[in-house]
Amino acid sequence: MTHPLPPAGLVATETADGIATVRFGHPKGNSLPGAILRELAAQVRRAGQDPAARVIVLRSEGTGPFCAGASFDELVAIDSPERGREFFSGFAGVILAMLRAPKFVLTRVHGKTTGGGVGLVAASDYAIATAGAACKLSELAVGIGPFVVGPVIEKRIGNAAFAQMAVDADWRDARWAHTHGLYATLVDDVAALDAAVDAMARRLAGFNPEAMADIKRVAWEGTETWDALLAERAEISGRLVLSEFTRSAIAKFKGG
Repeated sequence: MTHPLPPAGLVATETADGIATVRFGHPKGNSLPGAILRELAAQVRRAGQDPAARVIVLRSEGTGPFCAGASFDELVAIDSPERGREFFSGFAGVILAMLRAPKFVLTRVHGKTTGGGVGLVAASDYAIATAGAACKLSELAVGIGPFVVGPVIEKRIGNAAFAQMAVDADWRDARWAHTHGLYATLVDDVAALDAAVDAMARRLAGFNPEAMADIKRVAWEGTETWDALLAERAEISGRLVLSEFTRSAIAKFKGG
């Protein structure tokens, strides 16, 4: 039985058999308000340091979208560049926590993902998705851009594919995402997804933790300076979200 999510959303971690499963959810399409972002980063960091966990599984709740990206409610409430920078820095915090956890992050993508959600998938070490898990970077359509999530998406899928997503802010199907490396594995449905995620997590939990940490360090080489880079990007987004264009575009998206 599926229980309704609390209005503020949730982040929870369960650890068993060497697998730390970090779950997040929000009643509005698993969107990401600032409090969820901060707690998600904190729980990923804790799982990364937990000796009982050898692999981290990231997943979201429900049967709808995997992640609808930034919370529009919080975007419209931003009233200064400082608050804007603080909000977008939340995405930087989660991305950096995922990259720097000394364990593989395996992400279960059960449905569509937008904006910041694409950044979470890109920051994973391995993502498994269903055939219905379309994705898009919608930021330009609301007057901003995928600045904070951009570096990790570009590193994952390459400059050309990232530019296509950023400029043409429309849906790409799961096959496109798989072909370009955003999704490592594609399966038919949620039942197959759960089986694949469980099998991969159990396999990884049995591997040498030191070897996995070294593979991860090599794979993400070059990201060591991203604290400063993502802070700069958060400042850009924090400024743009105050523009009249963005205010109007978000109101239209919200139906206001």
